[in-house]
Amino acid sequence: MFLRRSLMIIRNAVNSNCQKLKTGHNISLIENLRSLPARRHLTIAAARESLKDLVGGSQKLIGASNGTEKVELAYVAESQEELPVRSMSDSYSELVIPLSDVAARQKYLNPSMKGIRFGRILEDLDTFSVYVSYKHTVVDRSKKAGISIVTALVDRIEKQAEIVPDVDISMTGNVTWAGKSSMEVTTTLQQKVDSGTHTILVAKFLMVARNPATKKSAVICGLKPQNPEEEKIYDLGNASKLRRQEEANKNLLKTHPSEEEREMIHQKFLQTLDPNFQTFRQRVKPDNTVWMEETILKNLHICFPEARNLYNKIFGGYLMRKAYELAWANTALFCSSRNISVRVVDDIAFLKSVEIRSLLLMSSQIVYTQDKDIQVHVHAEVIDPDLGSRSTSNNFHFTFRCHEPTIPDVMPKTYAEYMLYLDGKRHFES
Repeated sequence: MFLRRSLMIIRNAVNSNCQKLKTGHNISLIENLRSLPARRHLTIAAARESLKDLVGGSQKLIGASNGTEKVELAYVAESQEELPVRSMSDSYSELVIPLSDVAARQKYLNPSMKGIRFGRILEDLDTFSVYVSYKHTVVDRSKKAGISIVTALVDRIEKQAEIVPDVDISMTGNVTWAGKSSMEVTTTLQQKVDSGTHTILVAKFLMVARNPATKKSAVICGLKPQNPEEEKIYDLGNASKLRRQEEANKNLLKTHPSEEEREMIHQKFLQTLDPNFQTFRQRVKPDNTVWMEETILKNLHICFPEARNLYNKIFGGYLMRKAYELAWANTALFCSSRNISVRVVDDIAFLKSVEIRSLLLMSSQIVYTQDKDIQVHVHAEVIDPDLGSRSTSNNFHFTFRCHEPTIPDVMPKTYAEYMLYLDGKRHFES
């Protein structure tokens, strides 16, 4: 609920500024920048190329001969006092996903040829967030960037409208909060259709800066709001940081469920006991339910260089796309229907970078259901066959809606599954 109110405040601020523009009052940040045509037609593909040029040498092909060419990197500041303070307008960007172009549209079309692959949109959102972050952080543009920008967290993304498959998507956004080494990028996706401009979604990405030389965090430019509306947006960023800290403290891996949650799982447990036997060991599946253990769907990816990012790690957007597509397939199997749509992408944590050559195992599971909504958790782990080691790289949370008359409920059986159920319920209700 907090994030929904946050997004509503941002949308209201933009709408309010649009009205001011019409009535001749002060022009808002967003509307003022949208009036500038310079970057309106820059595509997301062009943005990727500009990022490669900005970062420079880190895109050397694996296996290429090691040359002696030296790349001069920009100075990495040791304190924020050495850096200029930015405004939200400094990082404002507007890019286009050119769906009206037939050739460009091909990689976005879903199997029905009538819709857009949402996983591709997640990839573009990740690229756009990096692009905006560098606009905020780069000071000396005559040299290659001295710091690395990576995605730490994808906050809640609520899909508000379906995507028209042959109409360009406008991506607009800027840094809306900045700390010492991290920043929040807020992005809005819109399309212009016959009935007006439709907002597809508003997304928040938490980005972090790293010093490649020390492997530690790097300081970034501070951010100063320029008017009361920007102060509200900035305060939302601070509130989001505090909320994330509070949620981390309540994580079920660290603390026990609440009294209300304990009562709920006990009642669900009682539903699975056979009334004909006076024992806890005889379990029965209630009508119109599916055991959670039967909803697992996995796949494994070999991480090839073509999926690398600017720093020769596996691109975070690629991981999101693969996780989303696995979650979609699992939901379709659970519903026995392709007539499903994504509603929410929530709290994607990037815990560990994924190296090229890794084996990436993704495991999806239906963890919560309510009416026609389905909560899917995807766990990604990196496997090193040489060392025999396994480690978690990501946890993904997706909410889908099935458009069939009825769907079954998911039913936990073990204590671990009940914890997954509670965690899914928390994400669904957040």
